[in-house]
Amino acid sequence: MKDSREGAKQPDRFDPQRAARLDDPARFDYLPPQELVALLDAPPGTVVIDFGTGTGTYALHWAKARPDITVIALDEQPEMLSIMKKKLSATPAPNVKPCLADEKGLDSLQSAAARILALNVLHEMGDAAIRQLSALLAPSGRVVFVDWNGGIERPVGPPRDHVHTPAEASARLKKLGLDVLSEKLLRYHYSLICRKRD
Repeated sequence: MKDSREGAKQPDRFDPQRAARLDDPARFDYLPPQELVALLDAPPGTVVIDFGTGTGTYALHWAKARPDITVIALDEQPEMLSIMKKKLSATPAPNVKPCLADEKGLDSLQSAAARILALNVLHEMGDAAIRQLSALLAPSGRVVFVDWNGGIERPVGPPRDHVHTPAEASARLKKLGLDVLSEKLLRYHYSLICRKRD
């Protein structure tokens, strides 16, 4: 995730100084955690990677909803993982494992994930990061991209020209070796469920 941002739609990485926004409970009004749990549809006993977990708000909810899975909370910014680790100290979740997305962390997760969730990060990801994400998928794994919809007016989220429309996102992912299996429109977001191309 630390490689070149070439291909990213958002000009700048998310600033950790704005981390409190990621813990705003209003986010659950338009993107309920249980909806993402259903989209992930993780098989029991498998590994799910929250790719770009931020402060871990959603990862902690999934872990509580699905104690039968292991949630790897992956982020490239140590400041974000530090916030998440404080949450885990206050409210332990034994099936959550914070992980820094450096070379060592990514190498340890190669082909490990039955499911990956990339929530609100596709527009920030360079092409190299998408390839790194693909390498984390198990052979039958799926990745669920959920991101802001650049095709609609929204009262929240990044400017429309900083995010993809569903069609743009789908075309980009296909170009980078992922097959899009399904698309769903949400209130302010879209979801794309993908697998690695054979």
